[in-house]
Amino acid sequence: MSKIGIIGCGTISGIYLKSPSLFPILDIVACADLDRSRAEAKAEEFGIQALSVEQLLAHPEIEIILNLTIPAAHAEVAQAAVAHGKSVYSEKPLALNTADGKQLLEAAEAAGVRVGCAPDTFLGGGLQTCRKLIDDGWIGTPVAATAFMMSHGHEHWHPSPEFYYQRGGGPMFDMGPYYLTALVSLLGPVGRVTGATRTTFPERTITSQPKHGQKITVEIPTHVVGVLDFAQGPIATIITTFDVWSAELPRIEIYGTHGTLSVPDPNTFGGPVRLRRAGSSEWQEIPIPFHYTANSRGIGVADMAHALRSGRAHRASGDLAFHVLEIMESIHTASDQGQHQPLTSTVPLPAPFPLDLPLGILDE
Repeated sequence: MSKIGIIGCGTISGIYLKSPSLFPILDIVACADLDRSRAEAKAEEFGIQALSVEQLLAHPEIEIILNLTIPAAHAEVAQAAVAHGKSVYSEKPLALNTADGKQLLEAAEAAGVRVGCAPDTFLGGGLQTCRKLIDDGWIGTPVAATAFMMSHGHEHWHPSPEFYYQRGGGPMFDMGPYYLTALVSLLGPVGRVTGATRTTFPERTITSQPKHGQKITVEIPTHVVGVLDFAQGPIATIITTFDVWSAELPRIEIYGTHGTLSVPDPNTFGGPVRLRRAGSSEWQEIPIPFHYTANSRGIGVADMAHALRSGRAHRASGDLAFHVLEIMESIHTASDQGQHQPLTSTVPLPAPFPLDLPLGILDE
């Protein structure tokens, strides 16, 4: 078992704290938060220790830090974990910019520890089924893809939506990691991008509680369009937006020489997975032969814990998260500069799950 310490006890921590019930390799022993009361509440609920951040980082038995802080703190907290000789797995994004992300990966390599990063939804049964269909040639050679995250933002439902409209927020940095990680895990690395962005509503009014009526000054683009040239040939279009009221677009579709694959919501772990092959008049829903179709957040941490034991590469890796971060940053840069941006990073396709993988035990 790998002993895990959590830093950041917000809403998302709940599902991670339940992950040892599915993945026996995980042993979450302590949590910390700048708000001590939040850490104490989670510790009491899940029967673990509440520590200060400093105490948790110095804990001699903790092997992996699970970094669930706000995006603006991801790089700083991850760097602190690495400096204490811990491997670290962060919520997305890896950092707010590629400079901080690169510095983190270099520090981890020098320290001989690992970096992992959400999202791990591409390890769910739905996207693993899509990966197998592509690998087995069901749609032929991938030619193109589309990805759409269409919404009107978070101020009508989220209790504290301000950071979604500040540096490090926006639709691409908030939801883009799910869509881009899915695409890269299915089609491989991206070679260059271009993009266009705009900010439609310079001020937002919160209509959720408890901040109903408060105004938010929007600091970042809220409609972001990217075109991705994949290294192996496919071309993808992605739109992420907080500026539309409604849409009838698919989440992700992948178009091949012999058919089309409809990919499920990449912010979930299940289906449906739908296929329409050349010459067919109907879509076919494909049965999902893999585990992890319910909310299985924590599978990326468990995979990294197994990989630390065996020495193999872990799938939700820092390199994958950095590549996605560079894609997102470069789309914004392309819009600002009016030209394509070649990417400096690349990443191998994460290894697919075997069909016979036992539930809760990831391959060594």
